[in-house]
Amino acid sequence: MTRRLLLALFTAALLSAQAPDSFMPWAYFPQNCAKCHGNPETPRAPSQASLRKLAPEAIYAAITTGSMSGQAAGLSDANKSALAEYLAERRLGIAAVGDLKGMTNVCASKPLFDNLTRRGWNGYGLEPGNTRFQTSAAGGIARSDLPNLKLKWAFGFPGVTQVWGQSSVVSDTVFIGVDTGYVYAINAKTGCAHWSFLADAGVRTAPRVDILPNKRAVAWFGDLKANAYAVDAATGVLIWKTNLDSHVRARITAAPAYFEGRLYFPLSSTEEVSPPPPLYECCTFRGSVAALDAESGRKIWQTYTIAETPHRASNNDKSLQPWGPAGGAVWGSPAIDSKKRALYMATGDAYTEPAPDTTDAVMALDLKTGNVLWSVQDLPNDAWLVGCPSPDNANCPKHVGPDFDFGAAPILANLPGGKRALLAGQKSGIIWAHDPDAKGALLWKTDISRSKADPRGEIVWGGAADSTNVYYGLTSGGVVAVRLTDGKKAWLTPISIAGKPTGMPGAVTVIPGAVFSGGLDGMIRALSPEDGSVIWEYDTARETPTVNGISGKGGSIGAAGPVIAGGMLYVSSGYVGVVDGTPGNLLLAFSPK
Repeated sequence: MTRRLLLALFTAALLSAQAPDSFMPWAYFPQNCAKCHGNPETPRAPSQASLRKLAPEAIYAAITTGSMSGQAAGLSDANKSALAEYLAERRLGIAAVGDLKGMTNVCASKPLFDNLTRRGWNGYGLEPGNTRFQTSAAGGIARSDLPNLKLKWAFGFPGVTQVWGQSSVVSDTVFIGVDTGYVYAINAKTGCAHWSFLADAGVRTAPRVDILPNKRAVAWFGDLKANAYAVDAATGVLIWKTNLDSHVRARITAAPAYFEGRLYFPLSSTEEVSPPPPLYECCTFRGSVAALDAESGRKIWQTYTIAETPHRASNNDKSLQPWGPAGGAVWGSPAIDSKKRALYMATGDAYTEPAPDTTDAVMALDLKTGNVLWSVQDLPNDAWLVGCPSPDNANCPKHVGPDFDFGAAPILANLPGGKRALLAGQKSGIIWAHDPDAKGALLWKTDISRSKADPRGEIVWGGAADSTNVYYGLTSGGVVAVRLTDGKKAWLTPISIAGKPTGMPGAVTVIPGAVFSGGLDGMIRALSPEDGSVIWEYDTARETPTVNGISGKGGSIGAAGPVIAGGMLYVSSGYVGVVDGTPGNLLLAFSPK
């Protein structure tokens, strides 16, 4: 069975919300409900986009005892639950399960944020350029400390199916979101819980925290319904919420960037895994970045990766999609260039053909206006949808691309002699170095792929860079180091268990003397930057006592990268991913002391 078929089957299972009796809510809704919901002739019936804003409990009540109970009378209670969860994109009852009630370690006092000058790990990439490089002085962990690294505490997340969120550490507080939609503030040293906040959908973005001019510390993050949030960092009370895209497939999967009072949120989507017509006519989503006022949540500008608005094609035979152009999702966090006053992002593939030249591309936007400064396409003609090619799916591009888009966040790195490079790791396994000071001109490219046949890609979620190399984990198993100056491979360390390679798709982290990378086998490893030898490892995929009284078990380590701050190493364990991951529900904190 091919990886692509496995992906399609996994997606179908996910969309069906694990319904019994082969009930498929993603098919039931367009066949039985869309004649009213979303039909302009029945304006009182809310569209699917409007239903998406509701809690699953509200939808379940409407189709069980409320105004829609007659229309849903033929459904079993289990299928009604599955339909409500599919439309709301959140599981029933999770609000009661995931909050601090029932936890045994609620903190006795609120966190303090009177001083943010001490460097922690704030947001996805630590630095505005997404280098994910932490100095030993700031991080509090040196290579000599690795033999003494021990698990200090573990926090168990209630009700989760996987842990995909990366933590941020600010002023002795860890902030992290999970797939239930809960965001937690946890004491960095002890693991006690300060507060929990329930978003409308799952949160996989690393929160960003800062102090506004009114002296209030605020945490910002996004959810899988494309909502951006601001909450009080000390109490978890909502300050504002702004929806950034009403498209039913829109998502925020990457952490926002913050610069001079503005937040920059990237938008991605799941439209490329949509079912075929007549269940769904593809495709209308365009990736974008939205700039918001950090204090109020007011949208200042929103720039789409594809300038042209999608429109219905004049021809609707099986060689042409009903809609387009579409695609160009932004999966990774933007890099900020204070020198050029620019934002850099890497884009996803196209969903329709011809693929716009801003898909599979590296783009630069003006921070003030959102205007495109330059764009360089690294792979043309990459139009791709799950399940394609297929003679029965009119959504399929006639010429299906390899799905080798950019999922990893770009890295802005300094080179010797004052030059700079903008690094982009592609799913193809090619690492691209562009010149940010010459409108993205190519400096070098290096192909480090070891598994061209794997459609999940070789480089997926992110790399890290020090002054010498850029480092990426590989889905084929292992970690690679490439020299910044010329793109030459410094080393490649394959990682396998019992002769079977273990995928390492997650973001990596580097300190002087060590590169940290997690694997789908559940191991967190530290490798030598000089030669790639493994110098420390720990197996997280096991049952572990937790400080908050929740039954805890680790699993795979996937999208989220390790975080180092305040003399601690934080690891999210339990990433399912596409098909290979093992679920878990742990945040693990290690310390050499």
